[in-house]
Amino acid sequence: MSVATKLLAAAASLGLATATIPAAQAQSAPVKSIVLVHGGFVDGSGWEGVYKILKKDGYKVSIVQNPTTTLADDVAVTKRAIAAAEGNVILVGHSYGGVVVTEAGTDPKVAGLVYITAFAPDQGESVGKLIANPPPGAPVPPILPPKDGFLSLDHAKFAAAFAADVKPDVAAFMADSQVPWGVAALNGEVSAPAWKSKPSWYLVATNDKMIPVDAQRMMAKRAGAKTVDQAGSHAVYVSKPEAVAKVIEQAAKGVGDKQK
Repeated sequence: MSVATKLLAAAASLGLATATIPAAQAQSAPVKSIVLVHGGFVDGSGWEGVYKILKKDGYKVSIVQNPTTTLADDVAVTKRAIAAAEGNVILVGHSYGGVVVTEAGTDPKVAGLVYITAFAPDQGESVGKLIANPPPGAPVPPILPPKDGFLSLDHAKFAAAFAADVKPDVAAFMADSQVPWGVAALNGEVSAPAWKSKPSWYLVATNDKMIPVDAQRMMAKRAGAKTVDQAGSHAVYVSKPEAVAKVIEQAAKGVGDKQK
């Protein structure tokens, strides 16, 4: 017999109305706060389409603007967003943002994690380690040599590698508005992976030219994530916001907000 059932039975035996114990039902309420974390080379503006869908569906959404300088800095900024959110949250990361949510997701307010074609490192892993030895035939991201400790993508190759299914003018804007990605962030190692203690979801972008599909599947399986395949580029969160929002909402409905 569940705790809720026992409470209801006890209330009935005492002649109490079931409305006197609403907390028993609150356990299964969906999480309504979402925190979105962007990856390297971009900022939070790419989440606009996903944001609008989630807001329309009644969710409270925060978009983190990580500096992408070091993993520690990005985790600190993300944790401030988590602290400011109402109730428990679903923490969502794209690409390198998956590293950030893996590290920040141990926060007690985080009810679940969503990876959008993202890195989901294990303890001691970083993006640098995960991409060090690509399998034969895997796509090679057009990352230019670092300048002053920061990385960028070749502008001429940005669209094909990062945003092949995004409208050309939008892809051009993304290329021209790149945010330099710190080598220190690339090499930031996870200390305690949140996916080991929190339920996880993973959207695999099957046309991704930045993170090999096989690598996505490996990380999703290792994390025990509920996995959804979606045809799309690395920028699937921009090109297919409906599909991305659907996975996020599945996560929000799949976990209970235990914060009273």
